[in-house]
Amino acid sequence: RDCSLQRRHQKIIEEAPSALLTPAQRDEMGRAACEAARSVGYTGAGTVEFLYDEASEEFYFLEMNTRIQVEHPVTELTTGVDLVEQMLRVAYGETLKLKQSDIKINGWAVESRVYAEDPYRNFLPSIGRLKRFHAPSEGALAGGEVRMDSGVREGDEISMYYDPMIAKLITHGKDRDQALDVHGEALDRFPIEGIQDNMPFI
Repeated sequence: RDCSLQRRHQKIIEEAPSALLTPAQRDEMGRAACEAARSVGYTGAGTVEFLYDEASEEFYFLEMNTRIQVEHPVTELTTGVDLVEQMLRVAYGETLKLKQSDIKINGWAVESRVYAEDPYRNFLPSIGRLKRFHAPSEGALAGGEVRMDSGVREGDEISMYYDPMIAKLITHGKDRDQALDVHGEALDRFPIEGIQDNMPFI
């Protein structure tokens, strides 16, 4: 995965696979991630993060997050593997039935985090009642696929006491251009009223 766009060190757009890496670099990075987990006897869901230097084409270990991450849907849509299901199975004591060689990349996926914040006022938090919250329908759209992850619904109150992310919009296509086109189409079908949101920025 690649965090394509951040704002104030907060991820806004993620995609998979990375547009920067060659297949050989992706394989090398994947092997390094697996070796890092093996070296400490790690079992469970986790994400190894690297920084990539485009000039030298070198990558450097940044950190490991020992949990599922917000951007896991882009991996799920491009690999066909339900990471949450696998995490729960391992936690229950089951052995993974997947080998690394079983996992293939299919197409491209893009995720944007929809925040309750106002891009026209330096991204100040926006609180209030969701008077309108009509997420785009999940499933086929414009030759690709749409997935919505959210824990709010129309009528809910957006408080200042919680994280401002109110939804994740994820799209999949046969390639990056199509995934982005579907994403734009889905954003156009996502009306929110009652609060400000960051979709104009996205």
